Amino acid sequence: MKSLTKQLKEKQQANETIFVPYIMAGAQGLDQLASEIQLLTDAGASAIEVGIPFSDPVADGPVIQVAGLKSLTNNVTLRKIIQQLKQIKTKTPLVIMTYFNPILSYGLEMFVQDLAETNVLGLIIPDLPYEHQELVKPLLKDSDVALIPLVALTTPKERIPELVSTGEGFIYAVAVNGVTGTGRQYQETLDEHLAYIQSVSDKPVLAGFGVSSKEHVDRFRKSCAGVIVGSKIVQLLSEGKQEEVKSFIKEVVSN
Repeated sequence: MKSLTKQLKEKQQANETIFVPYIMAGAQGLDQLASEIQLLTDAGASAIEVGIPFSDPVADGPVIQVAGLKSLTNNVTLRKIIQQLKQIKTKTPLVIMTYFNPILSYGLEMFVQDLAETNVLGLIIPDLPYEHQELVKPLLKDSDVALIPLVALTTPKERIPELVSTGEGFIYAVAVNGVTGTGRQYQETLDEHLAYIQSVSDKPVLAGFGVSSKEHVDRFRKSCAGVIVGSKIVQLLSEGKQEEVKSFIKEVVSN
């Protein structure tokens, strides 16, 4: 069992709320990455999703797109981010969220080798279909990096057990049809959908996309193990509201 799976399962079994904040690496300058990770660690994050800027971010909503463009303007690349992560010591597991193209440009084998020198224990590639995961998965076989699957609202019910059976770390349940962002309306059937995914998964299921309030978290905790929060965190950090980030996370994970 990979380390990320083990750590998050322990939290799930203890009935702790698993909270994974997302940040865009380099949006405030790459020299701020260590302090952002420390801030989220101090606030009680279960793991931290580190976003990689990309020119065509098909799953990202406006807030994260803007942050990605700022990062690209700062000449931030996946290679520079990995070099920075090698210098950062943290007890909190890191999860890289990137599109496939930056990894391909980096070199798949070199990417996996370099991750071994960081605290990255998870990898999310939203534009890598399940049928093509063999492009990456064999390279991760002997590493401690978990390839995290995404399950969409549109995923056929009979396909879900297959998707989650090979996943590691956690199961990323996409809570809306469309891109990330706050102010989203959730379907009434969402809770049933999340509960079903959790019922067929032996890993924690986390709801993401549009999660931006304690009310959202309280709702989703009734049907799955926790949440991923991106746009709200990214927006607050872009406004320099670190204390608001900390108080929000502490409020959510205290239950």
